[in-house]
Amino acid sequence: MPSSPLSLTSTPPSITLLHHQRPPLPTVRVGATAATTTTAMPDHHPSLEITGGGAERFLPALNTRHLPYKPFPIIGWNRHLETIFAAFFRTIPDVKYRRECLRTKDNGTIALDWVCGDRSNLPPDSPILILLPGLTGGSQDSYVKHMLVKAKSKGWRVVVFNSRGCANSPVTTPQLQTASFTEDTCHVVDHVSSMFPKASIFGVGWSLGGNILVNYLGREPHRCSLSGAVSLCNPFNLVIADENLRKGFNNIYDRALRGGLSATFSKHVSLFEDVNDEYNIQAGLNPRTVREYDEAITRVSLGFKSVDEYYSNSCSCDVVQHVRIPLLCIQAANDPIAPIEATPYEDIKENPNCMLIVTPQGGHLGWVAGDEAPFGAPWTDIMVMDFLEHLRNEKQKPKGTEVKDTIQKGFPLMLEVDENAVKKLPFCLPERKQ
Repeated sequence: MPSSPLSLTSTPPSITLLHHQRPPLPTVRVGATAATTTTAMPDHHPSLEITGGGAERFLPALNTRHLPYKPFPIIGWNRHLETIFAAFFRTIPDVKYRRECLRTKDNGTIALDWVCGDRSNLPPDSPILILLPGLTGGSQDSYVKHMLVKAKSKGWRVVVFNSRGCANSPVTTPQLQTASFTEDTCHVVDHVSSMFPKASIFGVGWSLGGNILVNYLGREPHRCSLSGAVSLCNPFNLVIADENLRKGFNNIYDRALRGGLSATFSKHVSLFEDVNDEYNIQAGLNPRTVREYDEAITRVSLGFKSVDEYYSNSCSCDVVQHVRIPLLCIQAANDPIAPIEATPYEDIKENPNCMLIVTPQGGHLGWVAGDEAPFGAPWTDIMVMDFLEHLRNEKQKPKGTEVKDTIQKGFPLMLEVDENAVKKLPFCLPERKQ
């Protein structure tokens, strides 16, 4: 039975949030003498909420955007049922991995799981997809393998980045998976890039993995060598997520997550003993909540004074504005773990590199909808691959074709021309000598 792919938190918001749709983006049409501004109709089905500064740029790439979001009957009508069903009953594709362990600067260990055979079967310039699972998740989780299979069918090379201690990876320092530590992500991206210097690299992260990925994009904008990324079920604001995780039925998710955390910690408890007096070993072995575990172990390993300081300094919602590469965020309005109210709508809307898609249902890492429901791949996988394939194709275009394509597609183009300067130009400019 597959392990639960649960991640951080929340109590569900009402689906009526979808009625607060952002106004459609203005479309600018340029005539011979003047520019006029009109309001365009949304180019997607009304069951989806799509917004973001990059929406006009990326939306045409989504081939299924016109189709309604149809949750699978009964299962998809309840957020808790959908979340639990997807965690335990979704099929797990048969994928064989080749593990590579990386040693970090602080003597830690990261486990990368590559698909067996890809190194010899794929050309060195094949696009690469790095997958970041959620809290306590890893390369064996069903949602990870389904995404992997989809990308592999398109000719992509795929590698799963298992955070410290996850997926039975070796642990060599007193630090396990955390929400705010981006050095490991930098190390992985740099390593993959050095292995395949001719390939374009992209990233996909789920839940806490999505938070880690967006933190990396926003905190390391000049160091980041990814060409694009996708974040799914991102809790974004860990302060809000923490508050919601311990309310009502959400306690069942808190119980599952704290069980996974304490199980991993118990295997490596000797590394934490006698290292720092602040570690509360007993609380780490038997935490009553995820929050109690993070207070006892996680925040100490990162040097924070309290768990609240750790959470407030780990929110990816605070760095979305700094993202400088194409980023697609997909959230479910009824997610019981990653609350929709934590989603940074305004920062996504103001960033020309970001687009947000919100589905009315989906639960947490569920999205039991579409042609493969209820046991197959999540509904989101098609959207993710459409977006990534679009970025891949854009990357492969020869330099200098972007403006030509923009004009041919009738994209709004505003140019300021000095008429006196134009009159002085010859009819045909001489060809530049090489």
